[in-house]
Amino acid sequence: MNVLSASTHSAQPRAHSSTTAAAVAEPAWTAPLGTGRSRLRGVAFACWCLAIGTAAAQAQTPSAEASTVAPASTAVAAQGADAVTAKPTSGNESTLHEVEIRSSSWSLEQSALASPVQVLEGEALEARRSATLGETLASEPGVQATHFGAGASRPVIRGMDGPRVQVLSGGSAVQDASNVSPDHAVMADSMLAEQIEVLRGPSALLYGGAVGGVVNVLDGKIPTAAPENGVQGSAQARYSSADRGKTGAFALTGGQGPLVVHVEGMGRNAQEYRVGRGWDGGSRVGGSFSKGETGSVGLSWVGSEGYLGLAYTRQEARYGLPGHEHVDCHAHSDHLHCHDDHDHDHGDGADIPTVDMRSNRWDLRGAWRNPVAGIAAVRLTASQTRYGHEELDEGEVATKFRNRAHDLRLEVEHQPIPGLAGLSGVFGVQSAQRRFSTEGEEATVQPTDTRSWGMFWLERYQLGDWTLQGALRHDRQRIRALESGEEREHSGSSASLGTVWRFQPGWQASLSYTHASRMPTAEELFSDGVHLATNAYERGNSQLGRENSRAWDLGLRKTAGDTTWGVSLYRHQVDGYIYGRTLDVHDGFQLLEYSQADARFTGMEAELRHRFNATWALRLWGDAVRAERADGTRLPRIPPARLGAQLQASWQGWKGNVEWVQAARQSRVAPLESSTPGYGLLHAGVSYTLRTPQGQPLELFVQGRNLTNRLAYAHTSFIKDAAPLMGRNITLGVKMDF
Repeated sequence: MNVLSASTHSAQPRAHSSTTAAAVAEPAWTAPLGTGRSRLRGVAFACWCLAIGTAAAQAQTPSAEASTVAPASTAVAAQGADAVTAKPTSGNESTLHEVEIRSSSWSLEQSALASPVQVLEGEALEARRSATLGETLASEPGVQATHFGAGASRPVIRGMDGPRVQVLSGGSAVQDASNVSPDHAVMADSMLAEQIEVLRGPSALLYGGAVGGVVNVLDGKIPTAAPENGVQGSAQARYSSADRGKTGAFALTGGQGPLVVHVEGMGRNAQEYRVGRGWDGGSRVGGSFSKGETGSVGLSWVGSEGYLGLAYTRQEARYGLPGHEHVDCHAHSDHLHCHDDHDHDHGDGADIPTVDMRSNRWDLRGAWRNPVAGIAAVRLTASQTRYGHEELDEGEVATKFRNRAHDLRLEVEHQPIPGLAGLSGVFGVQSAQRRFSTEGEEATVQPTDTRSWGMFWLERYQLGDWTLQGALRHDRQRIRALESGEEREHSGSSASLGTVWRFQPGWQASLSYTHASRMPTAEELFSDGVHLATNAYERGNSQLGRENSRAWDLGLRKTAGDTTWGVSLYRHQVDGYIYGRTLDVHDGFQLLEYSQADARFTGMEAELRHRFNATWALRLWGDAVRAERADGTRLPRIPPARLGAQLQASWQGWKGNVEWVQAARQSRVAPLESSTPGYGLLHAGVSYTLRTPQGQPLELFVQGRNLTNRLAYAHTSFIKDAAPLMGRNITLGVKMDF
């Protein structure tokens, strides 16, 4: 399955899981990064001590069964990538093991889902963890990454990205600036994630506008249950060779109820990374360094019928922006007027622009089980975020970005209706507000205020071997441009129907149809300025209407036996697809205007697993997508077709794998877009788990990526030629759970 959304512009022609109350007060937006980091380290240490003290004080208290309540959430068997492993049952039979899906709002098994779900957790997540969310998910069928150097990379699902793919943190919108531009980092840290879910179809419909899909990053910042022994945690450290990167992370939960505290933290420092051999730009990508720190502290009240918790998270990062070149261009009607500005060419790697970012976020989450007759659970999620970053050029602040946002979501799950015992579901409401502004050299959009409201309803009915699903959602949105006073209102309704037929044991077929609406963003409506990340002058269109997408998803799966597999075929037809239409070009620099045209996406994704015996297993997977406008013009930055083969081994405390991933040449390109050569990458990894004298598991691991040091380019990237994919990289690491 392909992952990049061609949501905006044609590419240019190119050659191929802690903070304390002391840190709660928000610092000035212009506070130096180093000052915040020093404070963050002190806060993390204090919170760790607090958690240990809390756990120690309660260590002699018997654990009440009522204080170990798991959240009411969805259990399904994962279909995706390494999250699904064959698990022996009777004889030589094996089935797909079950994992917990917390993005969905009712309890289901995977066999009841009418559209694909992918889950990364446990050992599979540990093997895939990378510096960015996009790179962590890039080897999942149907998912690739935008890739903007080492600091920014967003998931692309079935050829769609940007606002068509929603990224959530524990069920709440991340509220960063990553959907505004590909050079902005996603504020969901994969190093602290406990589980990452990718949803499509009816479950994704619950989150308005997610016509491509939903990526939910699950963390433990708000405890939902007390640790069995009063305290539990983990710590890990890594070193990577290609970027001389050092990463450390920890998470600690303490308490036996009713109060439980959780602290987590992460630090990363990576230099400019090496690329594969033969690149004309040298051995390393100039400006591809990345540094960052995250700290979080959370406190929950956990009872026999639910929980309520609050967490504060602070993130800081500084990373380079490869591929930036200054231009002196302005728009006159539908034409560019440009003057060469060679004094600001950053192609030699000197004085690369950098991003200095910080985010302060509060999260509130809770669940109340069986509050009244007929109601199975009530769930609440809310967040408030203050995000800001500066883009520095030659040491001076060139552009400031600010985003102040909050959202609230309330879900009610009802009990099976009398007389219709197979009918269960959930309904709810959601609201959000976002005040976004830019100031300076690259201020492409005037300050805007976006307010949205939504209602949703999802039902499921079990009838013998058939499972029926249905979902409805209605959204309203109002965007006001604060300088011009322009205001635009949009509304849209979405619906989805799906069915799963288990026509014989271990086999199932599924079919779903989704009609979804996506309303234009503030950037698509009101942009007007130079955007160096996309090498374009972007012009919004305040007359844009909503997108309407009609999607079919057909699947067939074998879920039992030594050989399991699944294949999905899909087709998306989008009326009023919003994209950046090229009006003029000057030396690769474009004048783009947001426009609408009908488009279609057609593709497939497949995965097969075979277990030879208790030691050896094989995984094969592949994906492909084609995307074009109704007139046959192809959309830009659509991912190439891929095939992957992985041999896995497990013996006593040893685990290992060898994988080959082949990406095809992408020659189906948009106007003014260059083709991208295909490539093959060899990956391998080995780990050994032992026990400490205290009985705690200690894992030592080595991971190798691109072992043949192949020069490879990401067709999904705006700067594919300025920032190729990383070359040979060896990662050494250690992880301990306690």
